[in-house]
Amino acid sequence: MNTELLGVIGIFILTIVLAIPFGKYIAKIFKGEKTLLDPIFNPLEKFIFKISGINPAEEMNWKQHLKALLSINMVWFFLCFFVLMFQGSLFLNPDNNPNMSPDLAFNTAISFLVNCDLQHYSGESGVSYLSQMVLMFLQFVSAGVGIAAAAMVFTAMRERTTEKLGNFYNYFVKSCTRILLPLSAIVATALVFSGTPMTFEGKDAITTLQGDHVEVSRGPAAAFVAIKHIGTNGGGFFGANSAHPLENPTYLTNAVELWAQMIVPFAMIFALGFFLNKKKFSYIIFGVMTIGFLLLVIPTISSELNGNPAIEKMGISQTTGAMEGKEVRFGPAISGFWSIATTVISTGSVNSMHDSSMPVSGAMQLLAMMINAFYGGCGVGYLNFYIFIILAVFISGLMVGRTPEFLGKKIEAREVKIAAFIAILHPLLILAGTALASYFAANDTAMGYWFSGNATGWLNNPGNHGFSEMLYEYTSSAANNGSGFEGLGDNNPFWNITTGIVLLLSRFIPIIGPLAIAGLLANKKYIPESAGTLKTDTSIFGIMIFAVIAIIAALSFFPALALGPLAEYFTL
Repeated sequence: MNTELLGVIGIFILTIVLAIPFGKYIAKIFKGEKTLLDPIFNPLEKFIFKISGINPAEEMNWKQHLKALLSINMVWFFLCFFVLMFQGSLFLNPDNNPNMSPDLAFNTAISFLVNCDLQHYSGESGVSYLSQMVLMFLQFVSAGVGIAAAAMVFTAMRERTTEKLGNFYNYFVKSCTRILLPLSAIVATALVFSGTPMTFEGKDAITTLQGDHVEVSRGPAAAFVAIKHIGTNGGGFFGANSAHPLENPTYLTNAVELWAQMIVPFAMIFALGFFLNKKKFSYIIFGVMTIGFLLLVIPTISSELNGNPAIEKMGISQTTGAMEGKEVRFGPAISGFWSIATTVISTGSVNSMHDSSMPVSGAMQLLAMMINAFYGGCGVGYLNFYIFIILAVFISGLMVGRTPEFLGKKIEAREVKIAAFIAILHPLLILAGTALASYFAANDTAMGYWFSGNATGWLNNPGNHGFSEMLYEYTSSAANNGSGFEGLGDNNPFWNITTGIVLLLSRFIPIIGPLAIAGLLANKKYIPESAGTLKTDTSIFGIMIFAVIAIIAALSFFPALALGPLAEYFTL
């Protein structure tokens, strides 16, 4: 047990140590300063801009940033939707996997477009190699879009009074070429040398030790798995995701994949401090996020190591902890840590089955996605936190009886309304979707086109756990996470379409809001700091942000958690 905990602590600390210089590197990229990789990537980026006819030096305001962001995403959606609908007739399909149904293609295309990678199909049999390559492309660009959006907000926070906030395409291309691509190459190389396949050949026929003849799926998995984690995407090349022995063969690859999904979100927070030349401010943000993370991860690891009380009552020893749904090569400690890292960071990959987690662990996994502000995904993690900063500044200003100010700009009604709307939207989407699904299931409604049979047919577990499965699916969709309580039968029009709508709204509106706030503030008159200015780089302000997150985000979901995992805990 001590060895397992040392592994968890070592991976976490190593990631933080490496994230600081990497954050400095990211800040240099967006400042336009020289880096060691310039000789490699300058020619590549010039070629990309030349063939696309884009002038990367042309400044954009926040509305132009949004227009470019939304337009390019629309093109990617239709491209992916077409490939998924007709993959059975297209090339690179050695296993002859069939076309996707329209509702499943709709859900999958949106899911990978918005960096959620919610998968209502199994990777081996659900998509062709061509589709896997298109989905891998979306894993790169969706992460790049998030980082580019954060870069625009960074620029708006740094400038005193301006409408010129850099160029979206410049931020986007550099995010893909200078951040995501090099890291993915390193991780993919480590995976290949550890046994993860990287081939375009079809299934391999083997004979097992028992003498059975089976066919094993393979493919260009190493490249896919690398960007899956570096880009905080999470979609598995194989159906079992990172619990699959070819996707995550050893404890070493497990550590590499854990590091990979944490490094960019961690580094983006430190990059903010270097970019603004306010390192103390970034340390306060990182401290708040880390405290929140530890409050989630410690109960999870503890509950998994202590085992299942119901099994203990049967007189069965659980010296290795709760092993249901866990891989023996990893164990419960690192699996519990992964489950919170992947839900806090919005990666959504799994190295154990969350549906088999202890109730306390399930509650922590849900709460991590419900709060959706600790670390978060590539770029968008800070955008979510930025909303709570604005609300904390506004509330603090009211408490001391002065106009709220943040980095020399007045926070007024328009910015607060946008921030409040974004903060309320998240629980609205989750709870409204869960309420609708629960109503149908509770009444055993005949669903017609929406589901073949009555609504109870999509639940493999009754009672509290069944409710948790539905709650988890909408929470995962709204948090752009993608993991699931896989007891739920979700590949049908009802779940594909409703979660698809939640995916769209919960990705782009929370990007539009922070970009609008940052753009509006950047255009305001700069007010120099005075003795009465609220300091945002102090531990007191950090406590204020944490309190706002706890009150607005966490408490909104307490009734739902009480009906699901908490009620299940008290029945054990």
